[in-house]
Amino acid sequence: MDDLSIIELYFERDEQAIRETDQKYGKLCYKIAYNILESREDSEECVNDTYLGVWQAIPPTRPKSLMAFVCAITRNLSFKKLESERAQKRSHSAVVSLSELEDILPDERIKDSLGDEELGRLISRFLRRQKADARNVFIRKYYFFDSINEISTRYGFSESRVKNMLYHTRNRLREFLIKEGVEI
Repeated sequence: MDDLSIIELYFERDEQAIRETDQKYGKLCYKIAYNILESREDSEECVNDTYLGVWQAIPPTRPKSLMAFVCAITRNLSFKKLESERAQKRSHSAVVSLSELEDILPDERIKDSLGDEELGRLISRFLRRQKADARNVFIRKYYFFDSINEISTRYGFSESRVKNMLYHTRNRLREFLIKEGVEI
């Protein structure tokens, strides 16, 4: 079933919408959650909570991309769960991945004044200007939280090349943000 039809099912409050969403995006949502949480049970719970979140958001929201909408909800819920677990001193690869970006993103005080949406727009604009390979590798690492090994397998690159691409893309992002007037 296509996304527009699934969205219509949500607007009709037809529970088939959840089953269709699960069939089409369930594995992707689970992978995102698992890459962040590294726990089968927590990931399954997060995916189920995603469906509830989508059900509650549509209507009134009519997403342009159901996949992006569902993935964003999964990521946000996974990070909320990760934050509560981090308070319990658990370590996760998502925390490690995000810590790689700490040196190039504004600190919380500056980010609060800049706004998450504006920072997101700047990063999106930066990524659109990058070569496809660099952009895709960056997104797989910092949006989907794929491991270096998964990325190298997916694109047929050596792990060394993936690490090098990420290093240079992070540096270019830092330079871009500074040029745009963002205090780092």
